[in-house]
Amino acid sequence: MQTIQNYIGGKLVAPAGGNYLDLYDPATGQVYSKVPDSDAGDVERAVIAARKAFPAWSATSVDNRARIMERIADFIEAKLDKLAEAESLDNGKPVWLAKQVDIPRASANFRFFARAITQFSSQAHEMTDAINYTLRQPLGVVGTISPWNLPLYLFTWKVAPALAAGNTVIAKPSEVTPLTAYLLAEICVEAGLPPGVFNIIHGDGAKVGAEITRHPAIKAISFTGSTRVGAEIARVAAPVFKKLSLEMGGKNPNIIFADCDYERMLDTTVRSSFANQGQICLCGSRIFVERPIYERFKADFIARTKALKVGHPSDDSVKLGAVVSKPHYDKVLSYIEIAKEEGGTILAGGHAVHPQGFENGWYIAPTIIEGLSADCRTNTEEIFGPVVTIMPFDTEAEVLDYANGTDYGLSCTIWTEHLSRANRMAKEIHAGIVWVNTWLQRDLRTPFGGVKNSGVGREGGFEALRFFTEAKNVCIRYG
Repeated sequence: MQTIQNYIGGKLVAPAGGNYLDLYDPATGQVYSKVPDSDAGDVERAVIAARKAFPAWSATSVDNRARIMERIADFIEAKLDKLAEAESLDNGKPVWLAKQVDIPRASANFRFFARAITQFSSQAHEMTDAINYTLRQPLGVVGTISPWNLPLYLFTWKVAPALAAGNTVIAKPSEVTPLTAYLLAEICVEAGLPPGVFNIIHGDGAKVGAEITRHPAIKAISFTGSTRVGAEIARVAAPVFKKLSLEMGGKNPNIIFADCDYERMLDTTVRSSFANQGQICLCGSRIFVERPIYERFKADFIARTKALKVGHPSDDSVKLGAVVSKPHYDKVLSYIEIAKEEGGTILAGGHAVHPQGFENGWYIAPTIIEGLSADCRTNTEEIFGPVVTIMPFDTEAEVLDYANGTDYGLSCTIWTEHLSRANRMAKEIHAGIVWVNTWLQRDLRTPFGGVKNSGVGREGGFEALRFFTEAKNVCIRYG
């Protein structure tokens, strides 16, 4: 059994307390490894290493920082198969999906920010008798806390810009899915990242995440996870004036007008509903369909959904693997029961699946629910699993009320060939991201984040580099 280790000061080390948590394979429900149950002492050792490394790393030229990050990206690409298999083992997602999406995106994150930092220019403002210029300087030691649903993808999305900007990093991956972060630590050693520049502390959020949040030497927190945990981070960090970037929950609407490109919409809606077992914060879990095509859509969507194969993630014909953990499995199934209590009709799925040979794994059939009110719990609370609701609408005003009727505001998808309508809807939707006639099409230069309970701040492109730097204005009088 492989035992995962922390990464502190350039070395892979055991937790100081010698304590470990069990790590489960979602596909079988069995323990397959141990992950450090770290504590405040481990965080303190990482902070000491990061503070020691900061002066040299922040003074390292942009080109040299970029060169090291490009090497890390190269190693990730070279180890695609190993990393994808590890991600599937840890998370339950199909191996083919990790190969196509998760691991290439992790490499792209390092490569993108390695190049972006070389183009991150400062501003200058000339006066009649003076000139102002703005320096963008690294903050120092920063903390990142990432979730279990896209483990390496979102872990690197935070770490890469922080390192590119010249900070040293204390990173906490999810204790549920830590394996690829551990493998990334091995890659960083191979790539020659200086000791202490990047440190990974594994463990429970209530101990490790909380300590990273409150540690006085850590100047900023970039977090992705639940709204509940994000609120707690803000409660602790805001009074001591840490910079905060919080990317939290979503309950995303998928709005389908009758004039859409129907086949393209249908293909994409199946994917946007159930990709990664519905465990993507951007999945469209509330589907609103204009009434003239509602019955056609319902029949076709049910047929496509029932055809999706659920099974062991190593099978290339499988479309949905296992959900990430037993507690999450229980939570998703409990929401299906809530939907029934609220008057919903199960059109597809609605039950656990027990693939032959893997009966103890945590599999759930992709589920479609009809007949619920727009303001019920099922339609307003984040389920984060392979569960969607469908309902018809008649007017733009009506569907806008439905779409905006939650405390979340992360993303929205709109399907229409009517340009003016697309622009009107995009402007009125309460969301940080709006896709029109597409889904999950990402340009890494664009700002990413939500509104309302979905987040504070933006990630991506220069937004991330601005977050991980401090602006300093210098004014020089002429003559």
